Amino acid sequence: MKLEFGVYLEFVNWDYWRYALLILAMKKPQPIHAILEKTLKALEIDVPLKSYSIWGAWNEIVGESVALQTQPRSIRNRILFIDVSHPTWMQQLQFLKPTLLEKINNFLGEPHIQDIRFKLGKISPNLPNPSKTSVWQRENLDERTLKRIESLLQKIDDQEVRKSLADILIKGAKLERHRKESK
Repeated sequence: MKLEFGVYLEFVNWDYWRYALLILAMKKPQPIHAILEKTLKALEIDVPLKSYSIWGAWNEIVGESVALQTQPRSIRNRILFIDVSHPTWMQQLQFLKPTLLEKINNFLGEPHIQDIRFKLGKISPNLPNPSKTSVWQRENLDERTLKRIESLLQKIDDQEVRKSLADILIKGAKLERHRKESK
């Protein structure tokens, strides 16, 4: 087969080029979180996902008095829609909009939210926050259980993976122990 420039494809070693491209494409293995982060950024999904962390930290971001009267409802096209309990609060929040935008974007670490829109709506009551550590997390494991977990993980070379798996196994053992003792 002859190309336009007189190059004959019969003399090209395609196996060599496939192998060369494969070697160039291979990289050092990456942690799954790094791969997911790159994928989400490429799909432009990372902005909304990161922005939704506002819900869990709303009280911290805007302060208790404002949080009692407001509730984030949705994010569309980088606009945060907030339900507000009373028209008076809506008017007051219009004056605070630049400050709120700054606080929200500072919390996110990047300017993901470009605008805020307020709407009169029902605010669900805030549930009391449980303590940061549950009772089962404060359980102490016996030496035998800890040694068993250690022996299970000793063949894993990657320290990061080993530590993550150890945390999971320890939490699982603590939870199981707590459930047995609670019966």
